[in-house]
Amino acid sequence: MAARPRLFHVGAVIADVVLDVDALPEPGGDVFATSSRTLPGGGFNVMAAAARAGMPVVYGGAHGTGPYGDMAREALRAEGVAVAHPPKPGRDTGFCVALVDSSAERTFVTSLGAEGELTLGELRALRPAAGDFAYAVGYALMSGPRTGDLLTWIGGLPAEVRLVFDPAPVVGEIPGEALAAVLGRTDVLSLNAREAAITTGAWDAERAAALLAGRIRSGGTVVLRDSADGCLVAGAGSAPVRVPGFPVRAVDTNGAGDAHVGVFTAALAGGLDPVRAARRANAAAAVAVTRRGPATAPGAAELDRFLAEHAAPAL
Repeated sequence: MAARPRLFHVGAVIADVVLDVDALPEPGGDVFATSSRTLPGGGFNVMAAAARAGMPVVYGGAHGTGPYGDMAREALRAEGVAVAHPPKPGRDTGFCVALVDSSAERTFVTSLGAEGELTLGELRALRPAAGDFAYAVGYALMSGPRTGDLLTWIGGLPAEVRLVFDPAPVVGEIPGEALAAVLGRTDVLSLNAREAAITTGAWDAERAAALLAGRIRSGGTVVLRDSADGCLVAGAGSAPVRVPGFPVRAVDTNGAGDAHVGVFTAALAGGLDPVRAARRANAAAAVAVTRRGPATAPGAAELDRFLAEHAAPAL
């Protein structure tokens, strides 16, 4: 029996320190949080979603020696994600402080840590094989000391390895040459409508999806996530296909995009075509937003039950 395709995620896992406040303090002021929690964040949510969907996942990013690094590794292993590298000595994994006010507006402050020290040697030690997927995130392409290492590694991936790229909200800050190089090697581009508009200058979602389909690797797929409206699936030379979402009562949209791309990748790896994979990813995102917390993607059996109980939206 052939080995199942693996997902090699080389983005960052950090700690999310979430503080709920009635309102942000004025400069020089102080407020008490009404609640607080510390959770693994960053790339963890995507890996958890793919692993729960049945895909073997390897965390190929860097991580530190300290309480946040320990938390990240424990959470990854609890999801069945293999950790490829030993922790970096002398420096902990970074963290993001998220202040969430009474209007649900989020304000972030991030402190980078060992996750930013992934070397070319460590990347080359991963060795994804034909049929496997590699996963990169836009944050790692912002100008930094290790950006060139990641670009070199992506450019040297075997042709039979599919690259999944999530440009992230910082897509407008990625140097144009670096972004073009990664898009040209990308097989699955997953992004939301705002990110697509920033990348293309086209605020019409269908137009943006079509433009992006012409910028990725031949035969690749663009998945433009469009919140409750589902997503658009586009390939070069054909009109984008709207895959409707599933109506649910959302309580927390944090992490819905991560659930979507993780499950979409797992579905592709399992042999589904992009449109069917997108329907499954839409269902995963629908389940995720009915729960509080970022890593709320369902497992494969629960997702199967959801799809069986909900009529497939017409395409």
